[in-house]
Amino acid sequence: MAETPFLGDGDHRPRYLPIAEHGLIGDLRSVALVGTNGTIDWYCCPSFDSPSVFAAVLDAERGGCFELAAAVPARTKQFYFPDTNVLITRFFTEDGVGEVQDFMPVTSDSAAGTGEGGRHRLIRRVVCVRGTVSFRVLVAPRFDYGAAEHTLRCLDGTVVFESAKMSLALTSTVPLECDARDARADFKLGEGETAVFALDQVGAEVAPRCCPHAEAEHQFNTTVAYWRHWLHQSRYRGRWREMVHRSALTLKLLTYAPTGAIVAAPTTSLPEQLGGERNWDYRYVWVRDAAFAVYALLRLGFAGEAEAFMRFLTTNVSPCATDSSAPPLQIMYGIDGRTDLRERELTHLEGHLGSAPVRVGNDAADQLQLDIYGALIDSIYLYDKWAQPISSQQWDDVCHLVDWVCAHWDQPDEGVWETRGGRRNFLYSRLMCWVAIERAIRLANHRGLPADLPRWRQARDTIYRRIMDRGWSERRHAFVQYEGGDVLDASLLMMPLAKFIAPTDPKWLSTLDALTEDLVSDSLVYRYDPQVSPDGLRGDEGTFSICSFWYVEALVRAGRLDEARLAFEKMLTYANHLGLYAEEIGRTGEQQGNFPQAFTHLSLISAAFNLDRALG
Repeated sequence: MAETPFLGDGDHRPRYLPIAEHGLIGDLRSVALVGTNGTIDWYCCPSFDSPSVFAAVLDAERGGCFELAAAVPARTKQFYFPDTNVLITRFFTEDGVGEVQDFMPVTSDSAAGTGEGGRHRLIRRVVCVRGTVSFRVLVAPRFDYGAAEHTLRCLDGTVVFESAKMSLALTSTVPLECDARDARADFKLGEGETAVFALDQVGAEVAPRCCPHAEAEHQFNTTVAYWRHWLHQSRYRGRWREMVHRSALTLKLLTYAPTGAIVAAPTTSLPEQLGGERNWDYRYVWVRDAAFAVYALLRLGFAGEAEAFMRFLTTNVSPCATDSSAPPLQIMYGIDGRTDLRERELTHLEGHLGSAPVRVGNDAADQLQLDIYGALIDSIYLYDKWAQPISSQQWDDVCHLVDWVCAHWDQPDEGVWETRGGRRNFLYSRLMCWVAIERAIRLANHRGLPADLPRWRQARDTIYRRIMDRGWSERRHAFVQYEGGDVLDASLLMMPLAKFIAPTDPKWLSTLDALTEDLVSDSLVYRYDPQVSPDGLRGDEGTFSICSFWYVEALVRAGRLDEARLAFEKMLTYANHLGLYAEEIGRTGEQQGNFPQAFTHLSLISAAFNLDRALG
């Protein structure tokens, strides 16, 4: 639970909260970031990759926001209603204590894609729990990333914000004052009194609807019930249950119920380095990230999410065999399966703390990243093993992918880190091509499925020899980032995790020591050193949190349990007040990059699971 110091009446509030000073709510279609100051400063409607309505996290002046806070100096604390994604921000003033309960209604029907699928609602319920508290609200949407004009009109007590492409309706149980673009109110609540604000997407088929106290209470209770029922499926009973379950709830928030897609993160352009250019749009389905997320959720017993993602693959990502030389898969897709994700810069937005550019779309979609085939086929193998057998059509798709990998693994690519400095023969890409073929062979043998096993085995063994011969540096006494080089890379921590090499093999232990020496800082792990391995981008970055959790697992498998547990416990101290992580951690412990990041949370789950098992 976070506590912030006294906030004044607005004169002394920072223009930007740190990335970590946010919580996340969502309805399995989109999310909102809620700051510890009570402001929603990121919200895209109606889906993850829709243009933003509130984007003050990227531009405090032009982005738009939904402020709701005590109108007098107050300390704040923020926490989740237990075992849910309902967020509560508390305000402690001299005269009383109040709280804002933020949630986006979700029920079993809406999560399954039925029910009121066209209604996207955000509810903010204010409660005075002790004494009296004065509150202030400002609703200032800025449509289309702050680029579209809108009008405001009042209709039977409802405020309707209308732009050319979208309309939002705001209902309130307290009177609102309006100008040409925004709505605001000042109000005081006594102990036990409440106020409700509801923001709905409206249109030709969805009319504005008020949200009286009774309805807000009902939707609060049904949303709480949904999240608790979902979390009850978890089989994890280990030492770090609270952190693991928060990570699971976060991964669930990153799923898109209508298609089963899983996004890498729900934000765009939060900087990996303040003032740098490493700002990317992560609101899409990376094949790699989603496949790893499926593994983590399956580990905990959430087979439904894995099944939904398999449907997404079958429906939207079934490999095309029209051109045998072209990669059968893109590295990422839209949440609806679309393939056109062209990148552009929003030059009218200044970026978080002035960190431009702000980007939407992602040109990395056109890169060649051979490792995605290993991540995907491994997740399919585990789904068949832990959930239910894959279909004949899915097996045909696997065979097509593996046949392509057998023919094309021996070529340079942009690699797992999506470098923009040219293609190389990255060792991690070779490793995951080996995984793709090896897991497919296992699946064929286990199920007795038809496959060109002699060809697959020959390719698998050739890749193994290639890695052992050309991926090893005698000078460094370690496996290295790319063939013929001497650069270390944290992605190689996956070698024992993927069962390519024994975790106690002398060559691996020497590699682990080298990685510890070059890339580890107080349990935090850098991906690589961009100064000695240029990636085509300016500036530096923080430590990469998935690599830090991979490091924990590598230590576990090497039998270094005391080191692993200490490294894991240290990593937990870098979470924010709610147990959430961005992509990276800066030099002084600050969260950097898009937030929260699926990569980080799925690797936390895996590290906790395997460390628990080793500790007994």
